Amino acid sequence: MVVTPQQLSTLPAFCEGIQYFAEPGDLFAIHSKQPVITQGQDAVADPADPEAVFQTLLAADALRYLTLQITASKASGHPGGFASSAEAVAALFMLGHKNMPTEVGHHAPGYYSAMFLDRSLEAMGIETVAQLRERYRERHGLLGHLSGFIPGILSPAGPLGQGQHFAMAGAKLYPGTLFPVTIGDGGLGEPYVLSAFGHFHTAFPEITNFLPVLVWNGFSQEHHSMVSTVGNEAMINLWRAQGFEEVFLVDAKSFDDQDQQGGPYVDSTRFGFTQRLAFTAAVLAAAHRAAQAALGGKLCVLIIKQLKGAGVHAHGAKSHNLYAQHTLDNPDIVSALQSRALPPEAWALVRANFERAGGGPAARVAVTESVRPLPQLGELPCEAFEVGGPAKVATTAMGNLVAAVGRADRSFIVSNADGNEASGIANINQALRIVHPTADALYYQEPGGQVYEPLSEDACAGLAAALSLLGCRSLWCSYESFAINGLPIWQTVTQAMAELRRPTPSTVCLFTAGALEQGRNGWTHQRPEIENYFAALMRNGNVYPVFPVDANSIQATYTWALGTVNKGIAIFASKTPLPVRITLDQGRQALAEGAITLLQSSETPRVTFAVVGDMALLPVFEAAQSLAALGIAGRIVSVVNPRRLYRPSDVAWQSCSEADGEFLSDEGFERLFGTEVLVGVTGGAGGMLEPVFLRSQARRRETFCWKRGETTASPGELMAFNGLTAASLCERVQQLLL
Repeated sequence: MVVTPQQLSTLPAFCEGIQYFAEPGDLFAIHSKQPVITQGQDAVADPADPEAVFQTLLAADALRYLTLQITASKASGHPGGFASSAEAVAALFMLGHKNMPTEVGHHAPGYYSAMFLDRSLEAMGIETVAQLRERYRERHGLLGHLSGFIPGILSPAGPLGQGQHFAMAGAKLYPGTLFPVTIGDGGLGEPYVLSAFGHFHTAFPEITNFLPVLVWNGFSQEHHSMVSTVGNEAMINLWRAQGFEEVFLVDAKSFDDQDQQGGPYVDSTRFGFTQRLAFTAAVLAAAHRAAQAALGGKLCVLIIKQLKGAGVHAHGAKSHNLYAQHTLDNPDIVSALQSRALPPEAWALVRANFERAGGGPAARVAVTESVRPLPQLGELPCEAFEVGGPAKVATTAMGNLVAAVGRADRSFIVSNADGNEASGIANINQALRIVHPTADALYYQEPGGQVYEPLSEDACAGLAAALSLLGCRSLWCSYESFAINGLPIWQTVTQAMAELRRPTPSTVCLFTAGALEQGRNGWTHQRPEIENYFAALMRNGNVYPVFPVDANSIQATYTWALGTVNKGIAIFASKTPLPVRITLDQGRQALAEGAITLLQSSETPRVTFAVVGDMALLPVFEAAQSLAALGIAGRIVSVVNPRRLYRPSDVAWQSCSEADGEFLSDEGFERLFGTEVLVGVTGGAGGMLEPVFLRSQARRRETFCWKRGETTASPGELMAFNGLTAASLCERVQQLLL
């Protein structure tokens, strides 16, 4: 359709930048006299109304058009996957459900299109399609994958298999609100998606107000999906095996009137218009029934089965990416856009429906667009242990505080895959109880508990991090050696918090049973490379790996963490009874300054030990004593909060939401670490010492750190295997002082 100058003058302003329009046609005049979601309504009144069906189809094509046009405007992005879900997303929006996370980051341009149509993106200055195209995949614009920066977007989307955690967390925190979550069949090949649903439903059978929406299109990124050969009955049984009572499957092939060849997956946009309407009607009806059932207490899934790339420039995996040739002048792109073009009047209609759906733009009505009130905790019952008194288990001391938090905040969840008792925090289980359908006092388990224990670090980290992002306190506990399996989603959420437009409780972790405590288990339980992972994340600006010195220090640390927002805080501590070295107030000081001096034998010590970790202090104190006997004055500094020891220019703190620009001054650093010889010591990875060595002016330096695991009978033997002994430390210091 060629738009005349007169028509251009009457186009809705937001349509600036749309390249192709279509003629209205006879059906448009019949079914589009006014938006089917009338003023004051938040959803279609009757999903079976032909006008509702017709306008839902218009919305699906509008989403396809915008998805393809904005990606082609940069010859970059992923239009194909979302295109196959367009009817389902349009239907759920038309039904008023806007709290919609996704597991598929590659569907981002489709969700940006939806947020544009419902006017959410106006909050970031995007008011026209031209601006939508300009800001796509640009800094301070519409990121390639979903992020906490985008108004109306419920959650970030990073590695596959994450989105379900956000939907389940939302359902738990907001009863009565539906949380649909789209899941790609590529992601379904990851086993933890269904297992996470299964465990959550077993733990919280009363929570059903989340709705997985499987986008079953037969293809993954570069090939057929791993579930592409599964038949409909087998797919239904797969979901039922995980406890889903109702499976609503709409298969586009059942509506195909064009005899499309190539297997069980077909493109509904190629149907005759009558069958396109029939398919859309089936999707709208199934979405309505699934939503009602989910809100009514049944665990449900909605499955839309149609070919990947339906209605865009290519089909199958070839529709996944746009490449350099896929500009807006590319013949395939032009043809697809012209096929999906809508009349100007249709664009106005779709915008009115989307803006009214759900009660307004998602940027205003989504649960993540406001701060969730939190119960007051009051003063936590910190216990001041005597310095130099009996050895104490730091994790147990923290567990008492965790129990108090859970008693004050019933939404608070503690997650752990390998068991709290094994980490010295059985007191958490005793106070808060493991949530389980079988009540058993011996194991401190009962329905309604607050300790969530799936045997999956992804599920543990996922639910805990998602709860924090959605406004709730949580704690993820893990063996340090296993935590790596849950870190991808924790990192995704923490990065989203760095971009978030509102404060939310920091996501807090407790990592126990580090390599030095796990000698007899051998290398399977000795994986301290996780500390290098965190050493890299520190430069993000909102990530804080913290190494409490003792039972007092860990209480100060956890209390501090509870008062922070939009940060990722990982507490590393031992379950072994260890000496009490500092007071609670000194613990707070160590957090603020980044480190604390534990021993100084002279005003001008010749050697300073910078120590990360609590057990690693044992050989260092022994070494310092031996050096003192030789007349070599020493200092031991415990590195508690290494993020504070960087220089401000080392860290991207200024770009963070709720920015924290507190760093130890040069004078403070010199007071702690000024020395002739600097020796860094850690029972973990050496990367955690980077901020100390970056700033140190010492001419002679050495690092003692983890090398590799071995089966040993004691922590001391394992330290010796890695060269972490008092004798080795003394010998090297003497060599450096020559």
